[in-house]
Amino acid sequence: MAREPRKIKDDILFRVRALYLLFIVAGLIILVRLLCVQFLSRDVKVNARKLDSKIFAEKVIHAHRGTILSRTGDPLAISIFRYTVMFDFGCEGFDNDQTFREQSDSLSKLLARFFKDRTAREYYDRMISERSKRFKVRYIKDTVVPRSEGFIARLFDRMHGEEFKTVKLYDTIRDHTPVRLFRDVDYNEWQTLKTYPLLNWNMGVVYDLDKHDNRVFPRNDLARVTIGRSSETAGEYGLEHVFREELSGKDGLELRQRIAPGFWGRVDSKINVDAEDGMDLCTTIDIDIQEVADKALREQLRRNGAKWGTTIVMEAETGDILAMVNLSRNSRGDYVENYNHALMSRTEPGSTFKLACLLALVDEAGLPLSTTYDSGHGKTVKVGANNNPVRDSHDCGGEIDMKTAVAQSANVYFAKAIYQTFWQDADRFTDYLRHLHLDRKAMVSLPDMGEIVPRFPYRGSSMWYPHTTLVKLGYGYGIEVTPIQMATLYNAVANGGRMVAPRLVTELRKDDKTVREFPVEVLEDKICSHRSLEKVRECLEEVAISGTAKDQLGEGKVPCSVGAKTGTAQYAQGAIKYSDHYYVGSMAAYFPADKPRYTIYTSILTNGANYYGTSLAGPVNRKLVTFIYNRENDWYGHVERSSERHHPTAIKGGDIAQARKIADRFSPHTSFDRRAGWGTVKVDSTSRVEITSLPDDMLRMPDVVGMGLKDALFVLENRGLKVSFTGKGAVRSQSIRAGEPLRRGSTVHLKLR
Repeated sequence: MAREPRKIKDDILFRVRALYLLFIVAGLIILVRLLCVQFLSRDVKVNARKLDSKIFAEKVIHAHRGTILSRTGDPLAISIFRYTVMFDFGCEGFDNDQTFREQSDSLSKLLARFFKDRTAREYYDRMISERSKRFKVRYIKDTVVPRSEGFIARLFDRMHGEEFKTVKLYDTIRDHTPVRLFRDVDYNEWQTLKTYPLLNWNMGVVYDLDKHDNRVFPRNDLARVTIGRSSETAGEYGLEHVFREELSGKDGLELRQRIAPGFWGRVDSKINVDAEDGMDLCTTIDIDIQEVADKALREQLRRNGAKWGTTIVMEAETGDILAMVNLSRNSRGDYVENYNHALMSRTEPGSTFKLACLLALVDEAGLPLSTTYDSGHGKTVKVGANNNPVRDSHDCGGEIDMKTAVAQSANVYFAKAIYQTFWQDADRFTDYLRHLHLDRKAMVSLPDMGEIVPRFPYRGSSMWYPHTTLVKLGYGYGIEVTPIQMATLYNAVANGGRMVAPRLVTELRKDDKTVREFPVEVLEDKICSHRSLEKVRECLEEVAISGTAKDQLGEGKVPCSVGAKTGTAQYAQGAIKYSDHYYVGSMAAYFPADKPRYTIYTSILTNGANYYGTSLAGPVNRKLVTFIYNRENDWYGHVERSSERHHPTAIKGGDIAQARKIADRFSPHTSFDRRAGWGTVKVDSTSRVEITSLPDDMLRMPDVVGMGLKDALFVLENRGLKVSFTGKGAVRSQSIRAGEPLRRGSTVHLKLR
């Protein structure tokens, strides 16, 4: 019996609806699965991040560290960018063994020819060895899998009873520890290296390139302790440490997108931040004086086999430290700058401390220079209620006055004078020493330079012994101060009684604009009365005329009159005892005596036969007085003011933008072929300035004549040259003529004037 048409239609409609429902359910299942995979699957997230990291990367843009400059603008520390190449021998790019060996062989030959530090075979063996250690295949297990793929092939295998087979499973172990094959290179060296095999592959897969600042010291170890270092691994000290934030600047950040292997483009993003270069630091160091002081102190230390020594040269009026040398003997017997003795070596000063006693006797107690005491003709004399034994190193006479006592550095005289004047009111004496700032740091503008506080005796302290400490203070024992603190006291006498703090930094600059100034800081307007100062100066001048400094600073020894004081003190600190016969020999000097402009303080620690201040430290001071005075023979020269307009006769070359800035301000006409870059500058007889940019050819010697040392160093070292120089000012000649082909690693000598 046939079905009714209505039931057939209902049946078909039911099936269609069921099919639709089935499709909808399947679609929902697929959608849910997609959502789970997209948003909940850990593997998808990890793979997405990996893919994203290969396409996009955040790049740190390193700021250029600021330059530390000398008093005349010459660089003491400058930064040049260097590149470190770190290979990843476990990366997928090295999976093909044959390709890797072929490329490594070619690269090894080129590296050996470029660096000349290893043979090509050594480079090749190193690369093969590193890959074998970081790229290994290991067995996991056996597993059963279908013999063939595809329905027909598997059906055929089943008919023959060979549907499945056993295979071994392996995986690859990759060690991605970065490996450094060769030294850091500069920008120009990298431009050559990146064309070599393997290095011309996409970085970040085969290797990573790290661009970083490399600190260069054009004057080598000159004033290195003062300049300092800012390094997490090598330590932080000196100006580099104190001004680390100002010098470092701020690193930038930018988002980059991979365009092609080895090529990345900047992507506009909110995270992009431009790098802010560090500021330049202007110091008071005079390179010429620093070099002379370094050489003189080094020779004296070697001659006497001393342990360490320091020399400080200060400008009397400003307190500017023109030179600060710190040399210590290392385990090999060489003298190096590795510890700031001027600020951190606290010792009993010996007779150089008699200046403080002299000021107290003349200014505070009001004693005349004619005051006499019996010094005992060089014999041991008992002083004070405790009968403290005191003697002089030589026969200073019997009854002598104060001026003679200072000139002959009579210990007995000052022990008696200080004790008998202040024993009933010792606080009066120690308070006066505080007035002279002998109980605190001197470098108030740079408290983080490492200067240590004196060990100052006062009643109630562990260093104070009634009737003993007062006697010892008379000849420089019982108190411990640093050389910079003693130099500051003598500089106050040289400066007419006005005590100024030692100044090492004058300003911070940014793009040739002053950001922060460090003015002269006055510690005491007057350390004593004018009348007392005249008496004190008279005594110190007598030391050089007829006293203990006569052999070094007397008439005919130096070209000008000098005020001075010598000092010798036994040394006992740490494991060293007085019985070990270590001595600190010191000498202070200021000159010219009638109108002082400079102060010198030298202190040397030795256990040799020559330990007196006059013969140990004196030769250093003598050489410095002679050099500085002869260098500045026009002591009172001045420039007459005039309404006439003057134009420059010469302008230093170098940075074109800076040269244009100067020329536009002072010259009637300026011409140039580029607005930025590096160039030379010529000024004709009509004061017209012509700026010519340097050729772009990096393989030929540029013309740096007329440039300042800072710009010349940057231009030449970026071309792979080593630079030596003599003189100061602008470059007047170069040993390799402009236009000659360059050979990397060659040395070019510059003469400055």
